[in-house]
Amino acid sequence: MKWIQRISAAILLLLLLGALSLYAVLRRSLPQLDGDLSLSGLRAPVQVQRDALGVPTLTAADRLDLARATGWLHAQDRYFQMDLNRRAAAGELSELVGASALPLDRGARLHRLRKVAQQIVAAAAPEERALLDAYSAGVNAGLRALRSKPFEYWLLAAEPQDWRPEDTVLSVLSMWLQLTDEAAEREAMLHAMREALPPELYAFIAQPGSPWDAPLEGSVLPQVPVPGSTVYDLRTLKKLKFRREDLQLSAADAEAGRGSNAWAVAGAHTADGGALVADDMHLGLGVPSSWYRMRLRLQGPQPLDISGVTLPGTPFVIAGSNGHVAWGFTNSYGDWSDLVLLDPAPRDRSRYRTPQGYEPFELHAERLLVRGDDDVIFNIRTTLWGPVVGKDVAGRDLVVHWLGAQPAATNLRLAWLEQARSVEEAIAVAQGAGLPPQNFVVADRAGHIGWTIAGRIPLRDGHDPNLPASWADGGGWNGWLPQAQYPRRIDPPLGRLWTANARLVEGEELSRLGDGGYEFGARAQQIRGTLLSLPAATPEDMLQVQLDDRALFLSRWQPLLMQALEGLQQAGGNHEQALAAVRAWGGRAATDSVGYRMVREFHDLARERAFDAITAICRKRDPDFHKAYLRQ
Repeated sequence: MKWIQRISAAILLLLLLGALSLYAVLRRSLPQLDGDLSLSGLRAPVQVQRDALGVPTLTAADRLDLARATGWLHAQDRYFQMDLNRRAAAGELSELVGASALPLDRGARLHRLRKVAQQIVAAAAPEERALLDAYSAGVNAGLRALRSKPFEYWLLAAEPQDWRPEDTVLSVLSMWLQLTDEAAEREAMLHAMREALPPELYAFIAQPGSPWDAPLEGSVLPQVPVPGSTVYDLRTLKKLKFRREDLQLSAADAEAGRGSNAWAVAGAHTADGGALVADDMHLGLGVPSSWYRMRLRLQGPQPLDISGVTLPGTPFVIAGSNGHVAWGFTNSYGDWSDLVLLDPAPRDRSRYRTPQGYEPFELHAERLLVRGDDDVIFNIRTTLWGPVVGKDVAGRDLVVHWLGAQPAATNLRLAWLEQARSVEEAIAVAQGAGLPPQNFVVADRAGHIGWTIAGRIPLRDGHDPNLPASWADGGGWNGWLPQAQYPRRIDPPLGRLWTANARLVEGEELSRLGDGGYEFGARAQQIRGTLLSLPAATPEDMLQVQLDDRALFLSRWQPLLMQALEGLQQAGGNHEQALAAVRAWGGRAATDSVGYRMVREFHDLARERAFDAITAICRKRDPDFHKAYLRQ
């Protein structure tokens, strides 16, 4: 028995030593929170104070010192997250995590965004380049100041690589990948449906809006009627001998039910006469959060005091307030990518037709480094409009022309919001900033409010932006929309502005933005209704609007589910518990409401089953067909 006890004691000792070693590694990788340290390159001392939640306040006498210290803090707290963001944009995740990331890397590498980032850095204005250089130096200093590399690199048996100025641009480009349709999947889906379905059915599925719309001004769109069986009879599909999988989309096609909110209330409609802005940028949940809260204070002849959220990897506040203006964003869901149909040269598939004549394809062999495996060579055919991404049903090459891959569409001018003093100044900065085009909501100390699109907007000419087209005879994108032609609203008559990823404008303004899959309007309509009911809004009221869990849209689905369950009950089923839960659902998206969850699932299931059946013919023709950005 003694040898068993000795072995057990030895195992426990080894486990204890292992736990202590792990604790020591984790402890040594934590950021430094106290004391003095030397950061090379600073022109004057920078003070860092953290509140009870760990949110830092930086105080400096020089803007570049603030950028350097911001980089230092980001690296200490979030370096692995920053590394993932730059790698996701550059298509370099496989080098860190292995072959499982190859599909993601191929999708990103198609646009060769590291080269795009290098072009953006090379074209940056001197003050922007100085900001990039100071921030990058601070990042690398912060990483080296850790007593141990971040624990994720220990788990991956990898070493963190230095931060470069182009990596900050890649961090911005990673948001382009999250917020825009870089592969023009929506356009490909609409094209496939238009080719396969009767016009009346296509118009019903692809309708651009509904009576639930809540634009900032203008009318709602009429409901497109459901076509009858004389137009499209699902029963005839049986003759096509569908397999079960032909009738169902994969789970990956289910769109996440998330969306951002932002609104503003003018001073004339608030309790204290000051304008209010509320913003909640809904990205996918992750650990850590996508955003990093910060307060930046600059002392001297041009003082600055700005609070808000930063994006780790970038040196400025993305959304927040500088004491003069406050601003926030929601994704605009304009149309920022197009599919181009190529006309091949006669008897020569190595060339394609352009307005200047036939041009050869550019061929690029991209090397994907794969941790623990052989490198992968990824071949890309590129045209003057973008990379070849596939073929249409007729076998013609398709090229994607994506705004995020245009170097002129990204810059660091969003940092200029730090110095804006009015709604007008902030809107001018936002319209010239290079970022994924966003709804920009702003208010100032004088009580004014405003909305516009932040980011650069392309000028389109001569084609339907929702369907693939040949650009060989001209058309396509022709420069940039002048800022004077941007849609904007300043101090609207209602004294409120609201955005929730839905359509906000109509007519010529809408045609300039296009439709990249606007969100269903029910959420925006609910926000608008609540704001208009507040005669003297307070910050507490704004919080309650954010926390509003009333399920107004689903209220018409609850009686339908009740009717269905009662029918099953009459047919001999036992559904008393379900009936009771749905009957007492409460009409709110409450965490303890089983009935709400049932109504929500009933709606989602009915929608998906109907769409799957109606579009089964599309998947029969094209196995890659899937639903993308179809929310109406």
